[in-house]
Amino acid sequence: MSSVHAQYAWLGGESCAENVQITFSNGLISAIKTDVASDANDSRVTGVVMPGFVNAHSHAFHRALRGRTHSGLGDFWAWRTLMYQVANRLTPENYLALATAAFSEMALAGITHVGEFHYVHHQQNGKQYNDPNEMGKAIIEAAKRAGIRITLLDVAYLHGGLNGEALRDEQHRYTDISIENWLARVDALGNGNAEHTIGLAPHSVRAVNEIELAKIAEHRQDRVVHIHVSEQTAENDACRKATGRTPTQVLNDAGLLGSFATAVHATHLTAEDVSYLGKSKTTACFCPTTERDLADGIGPSEQLTSAGSSLALGTDSHAVIDMFEEARAVEMHQRLVTNKRGVHQSSELLNAATINGAHCLGQKNYGLVVGARADFIAVSTESVRLASFDAKNGAAHLVHSATSADVRDVWVNGEQIVADREHRKVVNIAQALRTAIDAVL
Repeated sequence: MSSVHAQYAWLGGESCAENVQITFSNGLISAIKTDVASDANDSRVTGVVMPGFVNAHSHAFHRALRGRTHSGLGDFWAWRTLMYQVANRLTPENYLALATAAFSEMALAGITHVGEFHYVHHQQNGKQYNDPNEMGKAIIEAAKRAGIRITLLDVAYLHGGLNGEALRDEQHRYTDISIENWLARVDALGNGNAEHTIGLAPHSVRAVNEIELAKIAEHRQDRVVHIHVSEQTAENDACRKATGRTPTQVLNDAGLLGSFATAVHATHLTAEDVSYLGKSKTTACFCPTTERDLADGIGPSEQLTSAGSSLALGTDSHAVIDMFEEARAVEMHQRLVTNKRGVHQSSELLNAATINGAHCLGQKNYGLVVGARADFIAVSTESVRLASFDAKNGAAHLVHSATSADVRDVWVNGEQIVADREHRKVVNIAQALRTAIDAVL
């Protein structure tokens, strides 16, 4: 049994508790006490302890694009041409190195669990590796080396458009040809364990048709389902033209909305779409730094949460790996489009970056609560950004002032993997990133 004594801890709500003792054993939190003195055996932590961040939507190899695409002209469709070039240079070996470095960067930023939306499955010519899941297993191994949990969201990518268009040459690595082949390959990955789990991820309604989506709903068992939804207006227009419905309506008719499901991006929604997602308790995963980088738009977070959806957050293309910024951006973007301040409470935004993300990846008991996994972080209040920190307004200080650079210590499963901003498992992450990115460029 181990314990930490925190100067402050965010346990929910707008304020932070003071003098908090967190006890954990066998990777689980066994007790939490507030307003208590430290014991001799406590590890004393200055600053704020809070649940580890959950990055609910990631494409690890996109980390190689940072700085190389951000000043480019055009829109999402132009950007993805450059993305394809990197995707088709990946091998199990160089992807293991790149994903390990990217996940290690996430660990330094306080991310303890990642939802990896994985679609580069096969060889460059589209043929399977000897082990059809070799790439997916490399990504799982990368998370293990970085010391964080992973939900491998294995992607189905079967068509090049809503009218059954053939896949482009650069997309053949992604496809299993048929929904049956994909389901069989994903089933072969098994059920995972405490450190890694498997989820189902039909890429989008343009890549998986309604009949195939219904088969996923029938076959899902207790696995979570994540899918890109209405990321661009062009996607909506094409879907209406092909089916007479929006992507959200297609998913509803296929039986793929519910508390098990997450609509990623959910940017361009009708009022009816919002109602479907809210009533079904489907999570909406926003990725604000990527959505603004690609000029995709600002999603209706206020309407979704009011309708009953939970909000989760992801770093997606890793333009930035900073969950404080993702959380802050949700509120700031809403202020710009609504001309109102305080659309979302600070505690709501922290929930989106932690507890809600865990729920949408299948962790139903998460946070600084008894029985949850001992995944938590310590945020230093010693920087100029948090010099004026006060516990009464603790959540607002964290959301609106902190950055990933303020994350000092990280525990996963009760094991400290980052101490005083140094990763205990991966040495010189900056150099690891440089080397891994050079290898795929």
